[in-house]
Amino acid sequence: MQALFSKVVLATMLVALAPAAHAFSDSEAREAIIQLRQQVRDLTESSQRASIQLASRIDQLEQEVARIRGQLEELGRPSGASPSGSASASEKGANSAEQSAFDGGLELFRKSEFKEAEASLSAFLTLYPNSPLVPTAIFYQGSSSYALKDFKTALTQLQAMAKQFPNHARAPDALLVVAGSQFELNNRTASKATLQKIIKDYPKTPAAETATKRLKLLS
Repeated sequence: MQALFSKVVLATMLVALAPAAHAFSDSEAREAIIQLRQQVRDLTESSQRASIQLASRIDQLEQEVARIRGQLEELGRPSGASPSGSASASEKGANSAEQSAFDGGLELFRKSEFKEAEASLSAFLTLYPNSPLVPTAIFYQGSSSYALKDFKTALTQLQAMAKQFPNHARAPDALLVVAGSQFELNNRTASKATLQKIIKDYPKTPAAETATKRLKLLS
């Protein structure tokens, strides 16, 4: 920019010192002006290309966030899970009352009644803290909070779930929602770190494949 400024000053001085009748006869001054105009055009075109690329990247990220919101149940379904999104065969309540309480909260989630689902699953966790269904209940509780755009709560719930039950089938999926929550809270650094953790700790899983794609969008 300093070089461009010097050229403009030089051109201005040459024009000012020349006789009025010969103001544009100096080829050097004209050349400086032509070069300046070309450089301005180049800078403008470069800025426009950068703006288009940035807009495209933002659009991709917004589409990805919308996909998370619209597919929470699928996002939380590990390989081999039943189509309804219920717990796996190895995760059953100790009795019919416990199972019924869990199924009630999950049914509300499937109906997209997220506020009611979050409250129902919270009640389940209070009543049955030692249930084998606890990890799955926390996952859908946190996913309900995310759907309600309560990203801070979702972050706390699902980080705790993944930390307490790192070997659970839904742990990597919980971390995907954690990464989504961090992104929504404008913490891209943390979101990238979470996605990298999924890829490292849960390789060859659907969650790792999704994390790889999202990480490219955040790069």
